[in-house]
Amino acid sequence: MIEVKKLVKRFGMKAVLRGVDFQVEPGEFVALLGPNGAGKTTFLRILSSLSRPSMGLVKVAGFALPAHSASVRQRLGVVSHMPLLYGDLTAEENLQFYGRIYNIPALNERISEVLDMVGLATRRRDMVRTFSRGMQQRLAIGRAVLHDPDVMLFDEPYTGLDQDASEMLDGVLKNVAAVGRTVVMTSHDLARAEELATRFDILSRGVIAASATHAELGNSNLLTFYKQALAG
Repeated sequence: MIEVKKLVKRFGMKAVLRGVDFQVEPGEFVALLGPNGAGKTTFLRILSSLSRPSMGLVKVAGFALPAHSASVRQRLGVVSHMPLLYGDLTAEENLQFYGRIYNIPALNERISEVLDMVGLATRRRDMVRTFSRGMQQRLAIGRAVLHDPDVMLFDEPYTGLDQDASEMLDGVLKNVAAVGRTVVMTSHDLARAEELATRFDILSRGVIAASATHAELGNSNLLTFYKQALAG
């Protein structure tokens, strides 16, 4: 579902990604872990067609980037640090706007389902600028899942969420994984990543330093694997 070979991303003379190889099979849930500055957000921006690679091959759902960005975006759901919402529209109007872009059938019914899922049904007609950071992130998650995408990218999705909203997102991620969607999530919360993901890739010094599935971790825990990967 995702294929990346020898990916390089430079900003001026500085190479943030230095030859990343990364493959994800349909239905896998990969936690992309690494220290601040490792290039995780840059990598997800390239996968989501928001940034162009300097060199290398990038394919999502069989479509090469950046040549087929429009086709990739139809199959992606993205949640990042920026909620990508319109403050002067209501929650419902925001979802209607995105739903029309994706030509979603029975849109009003789907919007009601999504607002229920993210716990915002009672706020559907409130302006988004009146929402707290956590509520905006809930709606951003609703926007990302609205068109039932094949691939979902989550860049630190728990940032700014309170306990209730974090538990809601746990449920969303588990539901997305249960129906066979492909997920890549960056996170600094190793315990949460260990609970949710089926595979763990450590990005360090611009390359994937280590990768392991739950089964391959064996008796080790994710924190030990993470520290060993960074020390290697």
